Amino acid sequence: MAEVQNFLTGNGDQRQTLVVVFLRGGADGLNLVAPLEDDGYYRSRPRIAISKKECVPLDGFYGLNPLLKALEPAFQDGALAIIHAAGSEDSTRSHFEAQDLMEHGGITGGGWLGRFLRAQNKVTSGPLAAVALGKAIPECLRGSPAATVLQSLDDFSLGDNRPRLTQALARLYGMQTDVLASAGRDTLDAIRRVEQLRTTPYLPANGADYGRDDFSRGLLQIARLIKARVGLQAASVDLGGWDSHFSQAMIMDPLITRLAKGMSAFYQDLGREINHTTVVAMTEFGRRVEENSAFGTDHGRGSVMFVMGGGIKGGRVLGPWPGLSREVLEGPGDLPVMTNYRNVLAPILQRHGAGDRLGQVFPEFTVAPLPLFG
Repeated sequence: MAEVQNFLTGNGDQRQTLVVVFLRGGADGLNLVAPLEDDGYYRSRPRIAISKKECVPLDGFYGLNPLLKALEPAFQDGALAIIHAAGSEDSTRSHFEAQDLMEHGGITGGGWLGRFLRAQNKVTSGPLAAVALGKAIPECLRGSPAATVLQSLDDFSLGDNRPRLTQALARLYGMQTDVLASAGRDTLDAIRRVEQLRTTPYLPANGADYGRDDFSRGLLQIARLIKARVGLQAASVDLGGWDSHFSQAMIMDPLITRLAKGMSAFYQDLGREINHTTVVAMTEFGRRVEENSAFGTDHGRGSVMFVMGGGIKGGRVLGPWPGLSREVLEGPGDLPVMTNYRNVLAPILQRHGAGDRLGQVFPEFTVAPLPLFG
């Protein structure tokens, strides 16, 4: 892959990585994190609600879907925070329009993550600073200084003549003292690190057990890059397929299991490196509060966001809860958005180097950062 061959950086001193997980299709926040003590939840979902007996208790009011139990250790460690009734101002309930608005960070050009990489106080040293696991660059990374798309580290290759090529480049850059030469030497160092990764079998640490699905494999690749110290600053990985208008459990339960297995394995695998890493999981909108006649839910508004990583004041479910009484529901019966997703992203970006430049990342939006960090 020529694109991958050109997109390398060797800034090993960069220790902070932001991982963005997008749950495409409208994940049902009410069944991911159930409001156990809100009678409206059980009144609206007599057949598909998660029972109090099944839930993993969180704080006396909310309960975690039992399929997310693997995330309980991170929550108890204080490394996982949940934000309920979160989402965007988009009210179209259209997957395309809601995803577009959320990934762009508003009605503006480029993606919010790309603008962050441009606006941060730290220097973005090269294209490997931003990686998308998959087949295409997501909209959130549009406009970034550079971005790499890959599905596996096996995509990195300089061909059969790699030793001769790197030796020649090393001699060339070694004779120069300018910024370009310094960047070239860093790149060659990164090539050596990645080549070593490619040729060394990877064993996840601390007994972490990743799944075999694309989502888990993507997180495993991100963990390898973080540990290799190649300067990864931002990574994006999707878990799609959440649109469930009928037989919700049949469609969403396998995805919930993949989400839990992937994120928990990543948390376990990173060990101390989690202190330099933040994972944020988000979805374009939630599902209707009331179940439909086909054991499913229709497009709604508010959902949940998960934030996992170092420095977080976790072990909490954040954000005001509006209740599920009919008079507070929005439109045809949706959970209102009480916390705008930008206010969740804002403190994360500040921690990762945005400084006072949030206005450049989220133009025409007055940011009120959620108190995520201690």
